[in-house]
Amino acid sequence: MNPRVNDVIANKDFTLTITFTNEEVGIFDMSPYLEVGIFKELKNWSLFNTVKPFMGTVQWLHEQDLCPDTLYLQSKKINTNKSMVN
Repeated sequence: MNPRVNDVIANKDFTLTITFTNEEVGIFDMSPYLEVGIFKELKNWSLFNTVKPFMGTVQWLHEQDLCPDTLYLQSKKINTNKSMVN
């Protein structure tokens, strides 16, 4: 099982800075999703900025969410847990 979301910060460029349960930090680009279905309203910054960690993933005000595995596997890692590196 992949790590789950521990914390999330919304960035002005419609990316998310996510801290995972293994202490890795990644940047997840939401821009491809903002033209699709339930995510379209997140183009509004005030709604995008409502993102919170929720049950191992992220969730917005109107209950939009993403698979936690997608968040982990598709985020660009900007640091790694040093104890995991051999």
